[in-house]
Amino acid sequence: MRRVFPFLLIVLLLAGCGGRSAPTTPHGRTMAYAPSKAETRQCYAELRRIGVAFTPLPDRNRGHSCSTIGTVRLDNIGVPVSNLGAMRCGLAEAFTEWVRNAVAPAAYQMLGSQLVKVETYGTYACRDTVGTANAKLSGHAIANAVDVAAFDLADGRRISVLDDWHSSDAQVRGFMAMIHTSACKRFGTVLSPDYNYAHRNHFHLEDDHADFCR
Repeated sequence: MRRVFPFLLIVLLLAGCGGRSAPTTPHGRTMAYAPSKAETRQCYAELRRIGVAFTPLPDRNRGHSCSTIGTVRLDNIGVPVSNLGAMRCGLAEAFTEWVRNAVAPAAYQMLGSQLVKVETYGTYACRDTVGTANAKLSGHAIANAVDVAAFDLADGRRISVLDDWHSSDAQVRGFMAMIHTSACKRFGTVLSPDYNYAHRNHFHLEDDHADFCR
């Protein structure tokens, strides 16, 4: 599937650097777009509106092009989530809506049990992408991605990306397919085990407006 970058995002990037190419670090790496203070405040207001408990985190440039700008810590979205660290507010909002309005209903309707926990491998990590020939700065390096590994149900079942993406149970496969499709409508980049071996055990969800789903 081809990456498509919306025209509006391109305009915003160009406007932010006076019509010139995007700024680079001393090592020649392109610097990632960061949300403005106004965008972040608006996102805070939306999180409060939908009843999310969160803590705003201070902006930090962490070196090597890595940063945590406009980030929050999700304290309570209605379902426990493991290993969440700093995440950009827009990602936090999209993630909350996905868990509440896609994953939880799908678990109950398709698997007959309530969602009681979402397991993740975390959010911020200062590193490049993995598993591709042309590595670039990862969305994790700017706290704009979360890796989701598994879903715990009230009946004791643990539905994991590693074990159940190709489950022999048609209902479980259907659940995984449904939440993957929903993620693709909410996040810019969604990577699953179908993308490459590095993603065999998790969904990579990134709020980057890239329209890339696999």
